[in-house]
Amino acid sequence: MQIQVVKSKIHRVKCTGAELNYIGSITIDEDLMEAANIIQGEKVQIVNNDNGERLETYCIPGPRNTGEITLNGAAARKVSVGDTLILITYAFMGIEEAKVFKPSLVFPDEATNLLK
Repeated sequence: MQIQVVKSKIHRVKCTGAELNYIGSITIDEDLMEAANIIQGEKVQIVNNDNGERLETYCIPGPRNTGEITLNGAAARKVSVGDTLILITYAFMGIEEAKVFKPSLVFPDEATNLLK
């Protein structure tokens, strides 16, 4: 049996951009992606603490050390610049593996989105 568990989480980052006229995805500072063990193209769940929206898309790396968190395409309608977001990825694994698995949890500076 396989279960789905949290693999990575970037906790409480500010949305820095919303680009409606884009094909889709979320752009994330590559430093944050690396710290959270998230790879380009990986499915990510976005939880918006300000309006309660939850959505899924895939991620693309943004410039390092910028704190960029930009929702692109239709997802841009679900956020406003400045909203506080939580970004979560999940993985499937067996129950015994899941019992000992440690997710990558990242808590960036809430004002700048940069790693502390």
